[in-house]
Amino acid sequence: MGRRAGVTLVPSPGKIDLKASLDPYRARRGEFRILDVPEMRYLMVDGQGDPNTSPEYAAALQTLYPVAYALKFASKAAGRDYVVPPLEGLWWAEDLDAFTTARDKSAWDWTMMILVPDWLDAAEVTAALDEPAAKRAKKPGGGPARLDDVRFATLTEGRCVQTLHLGPFDEEAGVLEEMHHRFIPANGLELTGTHHEVYLSDPRRTAPERLRTIPRQPVRAAAGANGGTAGEGAGGTAGPEDLESRSPPSSRNAWPPAGIPAQVLVPEPCSAGGCSATAGSWSVGSSR
Repeated sequence: MGRRAGVTLVPSPGKIDLKASLDPYRARRGEFRILDVPEMRYLMVDGQGDPNTSPEYAAALQTLYPVAYALKFASKAAGRDYVVPPLEGLWWAEDLDAFTTARDKSAWDWTMMILVPDWLDAAEVTAALDEPAAKRAKKPGGGPARLDDVRFATLTEGRCVQTLHLGPFDEEAGVLEEMHHRFIPANGLELTGTHHEVYLSDPRRTAPERLRTIPRQPVRAAAGANGGTAGEGAGGTAGPEDLESRSPPSSRNAWPPAGIPAQVLVPEPCSAGGCSATAGSWSVGSSR
């Protein structure tokens, strides 16, 4: 054990992979699972527009990853290393036809997020935000463009239904149809909250048929539902047929469930030297 820059160093227990150790990242293909998701804290950036073409969307991801890696390296220096968690997204629209018949991606609203481990606090998030901000101050225009939009906030979802989708994003529609219109009502539940997706695969390095995505839908007991599976299903499964943010978030409870991103932007690998914030260091995933 030693000290570095005033921080007590402790022996590392090995690199922690939160997506392997946390229950909300557990999902199986062909199985809808009812679970209670605990409060989880994220780095978040909000936006609106078509993720295929929106500079705002690209800038959001180009900002999130440098902050997430700054947190990781600070934690590693203090003796607790971890794998940066996967990208996640909340998606909705005022008019749900924007996701179905109209497919008007310009009307899509989103929050892109990366999980913050529970041993890191608001002060450490602030320090992680200050690092790229200092670099941007030294070189105007050279740092993440949306640092002022990053917030550290708690997401409360509660009871949810989720599954694992394996394959191209375009083929998710059938899974969501089964989840929303068969499994959820059949279990005395109804949709609430916001459509949530967890992107477990890197679309630059993964064939479309092997992409792994967790679609998650918050639910509540349906009006007039009497007991049954809805009251007993926390952690259950069933198969289908066969800071503290800089600007406090508005309430998310009223968000309607909604659709899915057209594509996912993913960063080139980062190192202890930091992440590049230039457009050339980001790749576009498979289009929906």
